[in-house]
Amino acid sequence: MTTLVRGSQTLTRDALTVLQPGFTGTTAPDWLLRRIGEGLSSVGLFGRNIVSPEQLAALTARLRAEGDDVLVAIDEEGGDVTRLEVRHGSSFPGNHVLGSVDDVDLTRAVARELGRRLAECGVDFNWAPSADVNSNAENPVIGVRSFGADPELVARHTVAYVEGLQAVGVAACTKHFPGHGDTNVDSHHALPRIDVDLDTLHARELVPFRAAIAAGTKAVMSAHILLSALDPDRPATLSPQILTGLLRQELGFEGLIVTDGMEMRAIASAYGIERGSVLAIAAGADAICVGGGLADEDTVLRLRDALVDAVRTGELPEERLADAAARVRALASWTQAHRVRGAKSEPGAAVQEGTAPGTEIGLVAARRALTVTTGERHTPMTGAPYVAAFTPVVNFAVGDETPWGVAAELERLLPGTATGSYDTSSVDAVLAAAGERRIVAVVRDAHRHPWMTEALDALLAVRPDTVVVEMGLNGSEPRGALHIATHGAARVCGRAAAEAIAGV
Repeated sequence: MTTLVRGSQTLTRDALTVLQPGFTGTTAPDWLLRRIGEGLSSVGLFGRNIVSPEQLAALTARLRAEGDDVLVAIDEEGGDVTRLEVRHGSSFPGNHVLGSVDDVDLTRAVARELGRRLAECGVDFNWAPSADVNSNAENPVIGVRSFGADPELVARHTVAYVEGLQAVGVAACTKHFPGHGDTNVDSHHALPRIDVDLDTLHARELVPFRAAIAAGTKAVMSAHILLSALDPDRPATLSPQILTGLLRQELGFEGLIVTDGMEMRAIASAYGIERGSVLAIAAGADAICVGGGLADEDTVLRLRDALVDAVRTGELPEERLADAAARVRALASWTQAHRVRGAKSEPGAAVQEGTAPGTEIGLVAARRALTVTTGERHTPMTGAPYVAAFTPVVNFAVGDETPWGVAAELERLLPGTATGSYDTSSVDAVLAAAGERRIVAVVRDAHRHPWMTEALDALLAVRPDTVVVEMGLNGSEPRGALHIATHGAARVCGRAAAEAIAGV
């Protein structure tokens, strides 16, 4: 009888160990602390949990008071996808900025400084970098989150990013395996499908992942996408052929396999999060990411019980769940060892040139990435302009909480700058609001939004001295008196563009 009870406790603990849930609020709720005591080994943080570095450090310290080896994970890509600076915009450019510069030393330095700031706040697991090859310019969810469309470029910068993060003890999670770049559907909303042959997948999608594995990435995140050449029936997250056959056996990855958010509709709508989680662990995943949308105790208990029941009914081998839990604990031990070493080091001993506190490595990268094209009508900006931001609906990964654009930075350089946000192709309101002011038109992925292109055409026909700033993929021909491509919408990208507009 004692053996059965101990076995039941072990099974329940393993089921909790493989979950990476989120929660609401800026302090740890009692239920979360209690579950850590029962075996929960990971917690995921989102923008809703973060107010300041000091608050975040206090939060992570409280979590570790319940378990000193708890993995604290975050989705901090820099650029458009930021949680550390969700309310102000990121101090770090996104991947496309870094890929546009194509200096791997710069990418490594940016990732190292980002990792240092995470570690300083007690975060030791970053669901980044994106290793997706953005081969489809119409991709609605990757775009500037990718280093670019060339597999070799993406591979070398993915490696540099992984090295930068892990040099300061923050585990990298290379995503979205086996590649989300050639999709025109956002897996937050539906199941994307990629119908290319195996040769194409190996020559394109898999190149950065092979490189990241060789570089020692501690984790890989699966994508909720259907690749018919690998598995015509199940998305990658639920596919034994992809997670075990391809990632484990063929590519030789021995680290942690993490799922993308299980409440995303690509999984939740077709399978439900409970069955989806069971199938993911059975397929070879080791950790279940959930909490971007479902962030309560009931979700954790439902998933825990679903895994336990699946073992008891024989649907999920107990050895597979135990192996998954062991991989989670192994990664937690790695990050814990780095924290201990860091605490014993002299202050600043591990900080290298270019990554010290207070440096602006992200702004350096944003400035270097600017592509500035001067038109025939260009004249220097001498007064405070009117900024017209043509605003698309942002994808779920980016969220709509984070400010973007150039208006705030232009106001700092050119006091009196005014601004307005527009989501239609009519420019009458822009012209009325601008009056005699020079206009700066800010767009984001104009090539994907015909209404933006129409708005720019109409605006330039009336006001040819308009400055155009593209803050997404630079997929259209330069236009305007001055055309600036920033390759991303991070706060530092806005600052770099504002400097170019103001001539400073």
